[in-house]
Amino acid sequence: MNKNTGIVIGVIVLLVIIGGVYASMNKRGGVVIEKEKMEQKAMEDQKMAEEKMMMEKKAMEEKNAMMKKDDGAMMKKEESSVMMSVNGSYTNYDQSRLINAEKGDVVLFFHASWCPKCVTSDKNFKATTTPDGLTLLKVDFDNSTALRQKYGVTLQHTFVQVDKGGDLIKKWNGSYTYNDLKAQIN
Repeated sequence: MNKNTGIVIGVIVLLVIIGGVYASMNKRGGVVIEKEKMEQKAMEDQKMAEEKMMMEKKAMEEKNAMMKKDDGAMMKKEESSVMMSVNGSYTNYDQSRLINAEKGDVVLFFHASWCPKCVTSDKNFKATTTPDGLTLLKVDFDNSTALRQKYGVTLQHTFVQVDKGGDLIKKWNGSYTYNDLKAQIN
């Protein structure tokens, strides 16, 4: 073998070694770069998820605020209609309103917000005018244990007709409209 061939072989071996080192470094560099890209994407995904949650939370808070505002307006409307009208009314229970039994019929409506039948009846009652001589008092089923016990109410969507002293006249379930109520009232 001559001297020139040895040098060429040495250069080739050196190039192969340098090429291997270069490829190895680029591969590691590529892995590092890929890992950084994945971490960055994960951080972006997390940030987007947090922003989405914040937007949903804000939307829920706005919805709740609107519902409270609507409930307050409805409550004021109901209270004012009771004060202004002796004809008929549909409002939240207040023992002082039992006195209306002197002028007509008073019916307690044991209502629960989670009860589909109650919700349907409530919408129907609010959508139409309360008949003259009828006072319909909405009682919170979940928070009125004493009244439930007094009248033996075990189911939501129960109606109890009472006199001015609050004594039971009649009890029934299943009225969805004022016509249904009037048909049950003694």
